[in-house]
Amino acid sequence: MKEELIKLILERLEKEAAAIKADFHTDKGIKTHFTAIDDFFPEDVARKIYESFPPLEEMRLLDSFREKKHTSKDFDKFDSLMKDATFAFQDERVVKKVAELTGIEDPQGDPHLYAGGLSAMTRGHFLNPHLDNSHDYEQKYYRVLNLLYYVTPDWKPENGGNLELWDEEVTASIEIPSLFNRLVLMATNDKSYHSVNEVKADGARCCVSNYYFSPHSPNGYETTHVTYFQARPEQTVRRLVTKIDSDLRTAIRKVVKKGFAKKDIYEGEN
Repeated sequence: MKEELIKLILERLEKEAAAIKADFHTDKGIKTHFTAIDDFFPEDVARKIYESFPPLEEMRLLDSFREKKHTSKDFDKFDSLMKDATFAFQDERVVKKVAELTGIEDPQGDPHLYAGGLSAMTRGHFLNPHLDNSHDYEQKYYRVLNLLYYVTPDWKPENGGNLELWDEEVTASIEIPSLFNRLVLMATNDKSYHSVNEVKADGARCCVSNYYFSPHSPNGYETTHVTYFQARPEQTVRRLVTKIDSDLRTAIRKVVKKGFAKKDIYEGEN
């Protein structure tokens, strides 16, 4: 199934290459370049991916003042389609095509899915504004692109669980609904604050996440930081606490390059 998915991805990106490239580079009022591609796979394929998502009880729950969501990359426990749907985006041919459209220099996939993989968010779940970790888990390459594929049928914007891209001060944002069968390509750098607003509906908002890395800094200069959380503009106390937390974790990372926590990576074959 993986080869079939790769073929479908390449066909779709090639078919709308000019439009995707133009939209990705269009100035939308924030520093983060992005584009959303709707009806990405044939509907029957997208529904099969959703139906193959693992039960929530078989996923890991992240629950803190920074975020609340279920995640997993334990593909050997799940339907093989989940692994195929994830790693199809890591294929060298797909990475090369995405590079052509986004202009990202020398991107490469991440076979370890550092912070990537599957996620599911249910009522009350959220992800506060943050910058993604600047590097891969080995601290060798810069994170340069997020590929977020949403697969929950009939998901509506008013359900919440939508991607938000913020300005540098994290005071204003653009909301991108997590619609069924939508792929979002989003550049990452040291200004690309983003979040997921609170889920307000029953059901699970499901997403397949992939990240690309590069030896070249997307900022034009060297920088290193952990996943740096902020808080929403109205959360004044949480914003202060979160900034202290993020600054402390960044300081520790400068001393202990690989941190103390066990790395959230996939160690199987793709």
